[in-house]
Amino acid sequence: MNLKQQRAAALKAAQDIVAKAQAESRDLTEVETAEVETKTAEIAEFDRQIKAAEKSAEVMARIGAIAPGADTKDGDEPAAASSLGEHFVKSVSADDLARLKSVSGSTLAVKEWAPSVKAATDANATAASLAPWGTLYDNTVVRGFRRPVVSDVLGTGTLGNSNAVTYLIEGSVEGAFSTVAEGGAKPQLHFTDPTTRTDALKKIAGFMKFTDEMVEDFPFWQSEINQRGLYLLALAEENQLLNGAGTGSTVLGLLNRSGIQTETQGATGDSAQDTIFRAMTKVQTATGLTADAIIINPADYQALRLSKDANGQYFGGGFFSGEYGNGGIVAQPPLWGVPTIVSAAVAAKTVVVGALQASTTVYRKGGVRVESTNSHVDDFTNNLITTRIEERVALAVRIPAATVKVTLV
Repeated sequence: MNLKQQRAAALKAAQDIVAKAQAESRDLTEVETAEVETKTAEIAEFDRQIKAAEKSAEVMARIGAIAPGADTKDGDEPAAASSLGEHFVKSVSADDLARLKSVSGSTLAVKEWAPSVKAATDANATAASLAPWGTLYDNTVVRGFRRPVVSDVLGTGTLGNSNAVTYLIEGSVEGAFSTVAEGGAKPQLHFTDPTTRTDALKKIAGFMKFTDEMVEDFPFWQSEINQRGLYLLALAEENQLLNGAGTGSTVLGLLNRSGIQTETQGATGDSAQDTIFRAMTKVQTATGLTADAIIINPADYQALRLSKDANGQYFGGGFFSGEYGNGGIVAQPPLWGVPTIVSAAVAAKTVVVGALQASTTVYRKGGVRVESTNSHVDDFTNNLITTRIEERVALAVRIPAATVKVTLV
């Protein structure tokens, strides 16, 4: 038993002795009094040891958070890296870089990282301290992207040790809640024909090449990972989440799911904006959920954004002010007040409308992984270093009817 468990046992033993005497309406005997005093002394000693252990652990943790050779003042905290690229380059020591450049077959990876978990200057997070080297992860890839992306409006989740997520897709609801008299039978609710669906993690990856001289410029290497690497990765992720075929190594995208609804502009001759609103109504009618996202191609958004009334006034506000000169300019005003993602990942003349936060979940296994090596093809002899960036994602769609695929004409 640990110290706290031993203390609890001593306290219970003393309490049991006192409780027995009280139950028998008598005073403690000399033997019982001695036993209680002994237990009380043991409890006091356990308290002292527990306090000392807690203080020792606090000091050890404080020392462990100080980078070797750093000048640390009272109250100073190691500065945490603010991005994936910054953490990566801060975790590369001069010895690591020399080895990566000069030793054939060298590979560099650094410890798992998330902003709230570990500072980049933590002694336990440096590449030199890893045996074997770990892997660098960034769980904030979407937030670091240059514009709002599709995964921003989808639900999010994480996976533990599994490589797939299994869930139920429910059918229509039979029965309903109703008022019930005192003692009366309650109505039953039944989801018809639930089907089991399993979506496995799929890997999205790519690599970039740098010269030895480039990687010596750490800020440049950092910016290439943060801006170009994560930007291009996010573009590929968007396309998979929306359009993936679900075969081979591809994600089964939202638009290829069985059970999603459709709405076509040509069916009634309404305008594009009317058709989109009808799709919002379809979501609520079929599922009871309220549409919380619209995903639209830039060309289709442009047509709506530049539309004017009979007086030549832009419906969404002009290029100097808001509608009819009121208020300021909103760069990309949402359609019908619903968060709107403008993305080329969705095809022209196609709009996605849905209650996506409640009906979908994007699962990530570990976030983004970054590794560098000079052993790819002829990197070593050409003084090149390959930096690989990859992630593993899965998309679960629990309520397909909460998504409407809109076709414009």
